[in-house]
Amino acid sequence: MSVFIGYLINLQFFTAIPIKKQLPMDEPSIHRAVQTFPLAGLTLGLLVSGSLFALMEWTPFSLLAISFVVWLLTIILTGGLHLDGWMDASDAFFSYQDKEKRLEIMSDPRTGAFGVLSVIVLLSARFLFIYEIISRMNLSSFFLIALIPTISKMVMGMLLYTAPLAKQDGLAAFFQRAAKKSSIHIYGLYLIVLLIMAFYISLPLLYMSLIMIAVACILFLLIRRKTTIWFGGITGDVLGASVEGVELFLWLTVWAFPYFAMV
Repeated sequence: MSVFIGYLINLQFFTAIPIKKQLPMDEPSIHRAVQTFPLAGLTLGLLVSGSLFALMEWTPFSLLAISFVVWLLTIILTGGLHLDGWMDASDAFFSYQDKEKRLEIMSDPRTGAFGVLSVIVLLSARFLFIYEIISRMNLSSFFLIALIPTISKMVMGMLLYTAPLAKQDGLAAFFQRAAKKSSIHIYGLYLIVLLIMAFYISLPLLYMSLIMIAVACILFLLIRRKTTIWFGGITGDVLGASVEGVELFLWLTVWAFPYFAMV
């Protein structure tokens, strides 16, 4: 039951899925929430992938229209929460100030020019990748699309546990206090199950899934190092920006597979 409570906390905090229930926010519940980050990501991935299947099979819409709906769904399902972090972190990073000033800029509720420009680039690139992926859609693509938010939430959990805090208050600090080593050990089990499923569908899908995991691991190491240099550690905004950045690179990875005869 506590695992389900943790899962619901994730849906309530990190998605626009309405969870109208008062949930406990004690340390064991938050610990379970960190454990189930990838399950919340998988839920989002299945909703996007399932919606894409329904649109392609049961509607007369063009590929461009379907791509737009799927692109919009990736924004709506998270309520724009991580995009807000992306814009705040972009404003702070491109200020080229010291760590303290960057943290101050991130805390400012106003969005600057760099935040607006960066989110336009991010969303435009995502739309391009989605459209071209859909134009060459096959069974493997549905699986890979569902993997994208699943893996990105794993990276978020690993950053939350292993990266230092830039400040001692905020959402990241709240979740990190409850995170334990066992919080992220279960991620390995999730990956094994997903890879077994990929193997039973097709061997090329297994290889592509492994490549996506490898890309995410590289990004995790890079983000953990750079956020410490740029911001002094992680904040809620930095974690949100990390999720968006990792997902963009994973969309790019799925988009690139056909160019290397992977699908």
